Amino acid sequence: MLKRIYKIVKSVVFSAFILYGYNIIAAPLDLIIPINWITVCLVAILGIPGIFGLVILKLFVF
Repeated sequence: MLKRIYKIVKSVVFSAFILYGYNIIAAPLDLIIPINWITVCLVAILGIPGIFGLVILKLFVF
């Protein structure tokens, strides 16, 4: 049980760092994805394709 909680927390923290790194790189292009619990959970579940999905969503919707 403790290993599963550790794995989930590790995935959430790692995805928050991934979003932060992406925002630093994409700031000059004005493609910043906000770091909130929805985007962090989406990236934690889907991984790197989740970031690409959020970028495409931002390009087409906003």
